[in-house]
Amino acid sequence: MTDAPFTVAYTGDYLGPDGRLAIADIALDRYDGHPAITVDFLRDLAPTPDDKAYQERLYSLEITPQHVASAEGIVVFRPWVKASAFAEGAERLVVIGRAGAGIDKIDLDACTENDVAVYNAPDTLTHATASSAFLLMLALAKRLPEQERMVRDGRWDLQPVTMGLDLPGKTLGIVGLGASGRELTRLAAPWGMNILAFSPRASEIEAAHLGVTLVASLDELFAASDFVSLHNRLDATTRGLITAAHFRRMKPTAYFINVARGEIVDQAGLVTALRDHWIAGAGLDVYEHEPLPKDDPLVSLPNVILTPHWLPSTRDAARLTMTLIADGMIGVAEGRIPATIVNPAVLERPGFLAKLARFTPSDPPE
Repeated sequence: MTDAPFTVAYTGDYLGPDGRLAIADIALDRYDGHPAITVDFLRDLAPTPDDKAYQERLYSLEITPQHVASAEGIVVFRPWVKASAFAEGAERLVVIGRAGAGIDKIDLDACTENDVAVYNAPDTLTHATASSAFLLMLALAKRLPEQERMVRDGRWDLQPVTMGLDLPGKTLGIVGLGASGRELTRLAAPWGMNILAFSPRASEIEAAHLGVTLVASLDELFAASDFVSLHNRLDATTRGLITAAHFRRMKPTAYFINVARGEIVDQAGLVTALRDHWIAGAGLDVYEHEPLPKDDPLVSLPNVILTPHWLPSTRDAARLTMTLIADGMIGVAEGRIPATIVNPAVLERPGFLAKLARFTPSDPPE
């Protein structure tokens, strides 16, 4: 085994204002027994006790050239990795681990051009994400927020006008039949729902095996569904994909759920649909701009459930994610390539291979 030193730097948004871990278990114990690996944090990306505006900047934090120069591996939670991060090159940095599935905030081309491999945790949040969508669907169907307010406000007289829905026989429309979309079908199957999906790359055979009917267009899916749930990834083809016109096609009794990415949706169009009762309601964990401003129109609407891009962030999912990320870093520190590389072209670049070779054990003498 090589003894070449390897520093792993976690982004500072894992820390609280006191400098301690804000998330208790990020699998740092996985590095025990690997003395060549040093774990640190990019502390200038962490909150400080007197920084009242930190939460407003949380989702706009960025990796800088100084960060790139500080470690062999960087674990990214929320910050962006833009081309500007490589303004001074990346002679030292070998790998970036994205602690989650989404890679829309990482410039993969810039990483590849600078001989930096990127890997993610594509499946560790699959159940947590799908079950969050199912939770929102069930809460909306049962009108849970209104039911709770009735008790808190002593308005039991509102019982007759606050009646929810049952799921059997209703139609669930899923946009994106990837991992979390498929998991949602598994969760919904025992509830006797009709399940549709719009997913251009999905196999009809696989869909049929899942009990899902593929539809040819988003228009068809939105018009036919009692619940529409987004599970597609954010990229250039899906940004702004869902527009006011889609909400206009929905039934006035239907609900919209988004646990994917806020930028997939025209949020102003969604606000109009909710305010003017084109649809019955929505459940949202993600937004066009995050954190969602306190004065955003969504906040004042009574027919929407809002959660802070955190609903799938369970302790179980976090442990799975961070274990995979730590093990990937350990692998690179020992000259191995993580299994979940998302910019595979980097593996053919001499510059990356030379970096990795610094950590590849030498053949034992004969």
